[in-house]
This record gives sequence, structure tokens and C-alpha cells, in this order.
Amino acid sequence: MAEILIAGTASLLICIFLSPRFIAFVREREFGQHIREEGPEGHHAKAGTPTMGGIVIFTAVAIPFLILTDYGWAEIGVFGTAIACALLGFVDDYTKIVRRRSLGVRGRTKLIVTVAISIGLWLAATEGAGLQDTVRLRIIDAQIDLGLLYPVFIYLVVAGATSGVNLTDGLDGLAAGCAAIVLLAFIGITYITTGQEDLALLAACLVGACVGFLWFNSFPANIFMGDTGSLGLGGAIAGLAVMTKTEILLVILGGIFVIETLSVAIQVVAFQLFRRRVFLMAPIHHHFELRGWSETKIILRFWIIAAVCAAIGFTIYQYSIR
Repeated sequence: MAEILIAGTASLLICIFLSPRFIAFVREREFGQHIREEGPEGHHAKAGTPTMGGIVIFTAVAIPFLILTDYGWAEIGVFGTAIACALLGFVDDYTKIVRRRSLGVRGRTKLIVTVAISIGLWLAATEGAGLQDTVRLRIIDAQIDLGLLYPVFIYLVVAGATSGVNLTDGLDGLAAGCAAIVLLAFIGITYITTGQEDLALLAACLVGACVGFLWFNSFPANIFMGDTGSLGLGGAIAGLAVMTKTEILLVILGGIFVIETLSVAIQVVAFQLFRRRVFLMAPIHHHFELRGWSETKIILRFWIIAAVCAAIGFTIYQYSIR
């Protein structure tokens, strides 16, 4: 337990130490956030805010993790997935900055890279960590053998988690705070329940880095994590879900990300079929913005929802292993 606490604290302190220097570095090179024209009017003032803060997050994660880990297949598989997703996000962020618009890497390229990352995670889980090609249904205590379909399922988990965190990253500190809460639940799952200490160590590093980043990312943000951070954190959450056999339970553990993703899906389907919008704007946090809620109120309430979902998911996991 001491190593886990040391690792999490080290990540937090490294993130707090590096962030001011990184913010100054990015500002000098005018690597600022581009805001979508169709976004809420209040967000236009955030244009030019330093971005790609995910670089600091994963630097802060990597240093203590690589020093303290035992380099098992499970934790390296999760770490590799997170870094690969973060690199994809970095290319996306850099492309946006170079082109000076809010569109980055083409969708087809993202799809191909995400498929490759998912295959790597599948090999690390099955060939490396020795996990079965099965999906555990925790609520009814049953499992399904997917066989050759398991890599496809893992792709859906990775794509869903990265998209969910990315969509949630629309308000200052919202994604970092929600991710920290979900990852805190994974510390409980990996350490308290299954005794997977190196996975718990990695989760602790991620939580520490997210909390340290919040010092500068909280409203009003001095820096954004960008796709580098959101895709990387989504990849880490997906990897932890695969290695702990909580892929289905992730729908509850990461309920806030599911809500954000569903709001976009509902909005698109409703507009395509009926030419009507269910929400004033999607993702749903923008809907509440346009209804007059303050940004801090939305963030705090969404953090509370994230905590409730994570607590319910952790309780279900605990009950399922008895």
C-alpha cells in the first residue's frame, strides 16, 4: 500500500511542478485551443488557452510508474494502451494547432489506429496476462465466451471509453475530475478486491496526475488537457476494465461518460429522423450551460454523478466476487 500512495503522491507533485513550465512553453509557441464556432458563446473567450496538457499528465504518470512497477503484462498492457491513445491525441492536437482549426486527424486514421491499439491490448490481456476471451456479467454473476469476437469487443470498449472522456472534456476540470473518480474506483477494485498491486499502482499514478492537473485546469482553466489527455485517460480506463474483467460494469463505473456519449447519440438520431433537437446542445453539459447554469455548478454536479456511478459500480463488483 505504501508504494501505491507514494506513486500517486509523486504523480500529483510532478504534475504540479511541471505544469507552470509547460504552460509557459506552450504560450511562447502560441499553441492555444481552437474553439468551435458552433459552441456556446461563452467559450469563445477561452480561445488561445494553452492545450496539450495531457503531455504533463502522462509524464507525471510515467515517471513513478516505470520506477516502481514490476513490469507485468497486465499493467504494461494498460500503460501501453494509455500512451498509444495519448500519442494519437497528441497528433490530433498538433494537427489542429498547425491548421489553426478545430478539426484534427481524419476519422479513418483514428479508426485504424484505435483498431491497432485494441489488438495490442487484446494480445497483452490474453497472450501476456493469460486472461480468457470471456466477458463477465457481474450483475447476474455469469460470463459469455466471445472467442474470436473478443478483439472486436475490446475495440468497442477502447473506442467507447476514449470517445466518452473526449466528449466530457468540454468544461474546465470536468473530464479530469470525472476520470480521477472512475480511476479511484479502479484502485479499490485492483488493490482491495483482487490484489493486483501493480495495476493499483498505475491507477494511483493516474489519479494523482489528474488531481495535480486540476490545480491548473479548474475553472477558469490555465491549460486544457486536449485530446492528448482525454484519449490517453480513456485508453487507461478501457485497459483497466479489460484487465479486471469489468468491461460491462464500466457502463456503470464510468456512467458519467456514458451519459455524455448517449446525449450526443440521442441528439444526432433525433435530428436525423425528426429534424428536432432533444437538447439545446450536445454533449449534455452544454445543454445545462445554455439553460443558464454556471460552469462551476455543472462541473460539481457532474462530479457528484460520477462519484455515485463509480460507487454503485464498485459495490456491484464487490458483491459479485463473494
